[in-house]
Amino acid sequence: MTGRLRAPTGRYGGKSAAERQAERRQRFLAAALRLFGDAPGFRSTTVAALSEAAGLSTRQFYEEFRTLEDVLAALHLQVNDWAEQAVLDALAGAGDLSLPERVAVLFHAYAASVTADPRRIRITFVEIIGVSPRLEEQRLARRSRWVDLICAEARAAAARGDAAPRDYRLAATAFIGSVNGLLHDWSAGWVDATLDEVVDELVRQLLGILRPADRGVPGA
Repeated sequence: MTGRLRAPTGRYGGKSAAERQAERRQRFLAAALRLFGDAPGFRSTTVAALSEAAGLSTRQFYEEFRTLEDVLAALHLQVNDWAEQAVLDALAGAGDLSLPERVAVLFHAYAASVTADPRRIRITFVEIIGVSPRLEEQRLARRSRWVDLICAEARAAAARGDAAPRDYRLAATAFIGSVNGLLHDWSAGWVDATLDEVVDELVRQLLGILRPADRGVPGA
């Protein structure tokens, strides 16, 4: 199939064509979260199975997506958008908090979002891996956005005198890898700790990166 089927236009049941299309798309994404994020997983899901789970037809699937990979790509972006918005909302309300408090707010918001549903963790850290060069590029692009956020917080902390003034991109990239690995291992049951303990450890690690060595790291 070279392109999507054309969706119908006009109003039906009090909803416009655009509203019905958005609703169908969300139903497919919700079904994908269930099937990709749990059993059977992305690689074992068919278009027919996803359509049935969404309560829609395969024709409607092809009106919204070309392939199941398109669905996984959209779902991966959605899960990341939820987490990013949670962090931005939390930071917007952080005001003039100290660096340790601000970092704690950041990570509690992120962890609360990605662990709100274990299937979100699987989409973010498992199902997206190794699917295609296109999805790998998307995964790394979203990781880069998190690196940018950490670097922005580091620059702001340095301007306040709370962090060493240096280029933090390499350290932030390494740190984001630690975040992903630890949360994945915790969700898989390989880390014997509570979520709060995991977040506290991540806070300590980031403060250790940001704080000048001669100033130490305050308790978090």
